[in-house]
Amino acid sequence: MVDAFEQADEMLGGGHGRATVVQYLVTDVDGYLRARYQKEASRAAMFEAAARLAYLAGWKAHDLGREGLAQHYYAHALQLAHEADDPVPAAWVLRILAHQALDLGRPDECVALAEQACRMVNGRVSPSTEAVFTITSARAHGAAGDKRRAARSVIKAEDQLTRAEGGEPNPAWPISGPPAGTVASHTAKTWAALGDHAAAEQAHLAAVRARSPVGYRRVHALNLAAVGAQQAAQGKADEACASWQQAFEFMTGVASARHRAAILDARHHLRAFVRRGVPGAGALDHHCRQLLTPS
Repeated sequence: MVDAFEQADEMLGGGHGRATVVQYLVTDVDGYLRARYQKEASRAAMFEAAARLAYLAGWKAHDLGREGLAQHYYAHALQLAHEADDPVPAAWVLRILAHQALDLGRPDECVALAEQACRMVNGRVSPSTEAVFTITSARAHGAAGDKRRAARSVIKAEDQLTRAEGGEPNPAWPISGPPAGTVASHTAKTWAALGDHAAAEQAHLAAVRARSPVGYRRVHALNLAAVGAQQAAQGKADEACASWQQAFEFMTGVASARHRAAILDARHHLRAFVRRGVPGAGALDHHCRQLLTPS
């Protein structure tokens, strides 16, 4: 059931099925957690699955821009993960709390949470999964302005992916596709935070290539929009318009505040492009207005 909810979330956004996820958590899953188990391993597995579902409820709230509600569910996910008596599930929740601290403009808290999550998974997960935690640390240091430590963590994450050699399964916890795509996406955000827009553009393009829109529609659109933003930051107006055009094709029907924010950011640049007479900018700005208008 958690797998099904996660797959739907990737395609349709946090606004689709959020109430269903929460209802399932507080009814069926609550009953499962109160049951008696003959095997401790079964009990632990149930608590980990419940933690994943609470994590997803928090993630869906985040995707709608409701950070307070997201933190509420993340806190429940952390409690459930601790009940599973395995540091890895708890580390996944600390990782998402690190990202939330980043979104809320608290880089110092982000660094502490990211580093703690890295310590908890060290030697307990595959190299490709560990790379997902390492790149979170890179983003934290980038947001804190520590370019040296950020770059060192980016290199470490890339080395971990290389050691995996593409033969490892995806982590059980939701990370929006193959680890290589997640690492590329957060590498891009790390460079963007440090002002290296050219490097950020290339990393976002790598993320686009790593994650197919089939199954990962929401994040594929976000990566394409991010490519456009980094191209615009470099003055590459024609390329930015082409990237946004592709991104908007995947945004129709997706309920996500992050998509809306990406569209608003594109409009900020497009209005300037219209004044400069960039071909196609006016039509693309009109497309933005259509996407922002409730159906």
